[in-house]
Amino acid sequence: MLADDSEVWKKMTDGDVGAFDAFYRENAPRLQAFLRQIVGSAQAAEDVSQETFTRMWRRPHGYEPERGTLRAYLFGIGRKLAAEWWRKQRPSESLSEEGAAPCHMEINSVVGDAFRRLPEEQRTLLWLREVEGQSNAELAATLEIPVGTVRSRLYTAREALRTIWHSGAGGTNGGNDEVR
Repeated sequence: MLADDSEVWKKMTDGDVGAFDAFYRENAPRLQAFLRQIVGSAQAAEDVSQETFTRMWRRPHGYEPERGTLRAYLFGIGRKLAAEWWRKQRPSESLSEEGAAPCHMEINSVVGDAFRRLPEEQRTLLWLREVEGQSNAELAATLEIPVGTVRSRLYTAREALRTIWHSGAGGTNGGNDEVR
């Protein structure tokens, strides 16, 4: 990042397009990957990502450094906009026409299937923790829940993923629960 979050945020609130552009370039790919896990479509994820950055630029006084990192704030906005996106979808459109992105390796497909079988809240939590590397404090800020709740939900999400994995990740082992 250009500097610490407070300095970057100050530059952005002062209308520094260069600071915003640097923040965007650093965070847009990660945000889009995160949103893709929530909305299930690369195009929808790109649209929600753009709306997230637009909202951040247009409402420059929402970030509170004491509540977490600037990246956690960004991902929190993205998560809320993705939830709004889902609420606007008709039931017949809940899965995109493109489906899951084709995987080049079978293991990616199996892991992706197991991950997709988790409830959205658990997918979000695990993605932010394991892929984005957010700390418990950042997760608490992003999800607007206490740190203790983050810990218990992470445990529950990991156990749910473990159960799905051991049940065959969508039947890939023929439903044999004994495969470990």
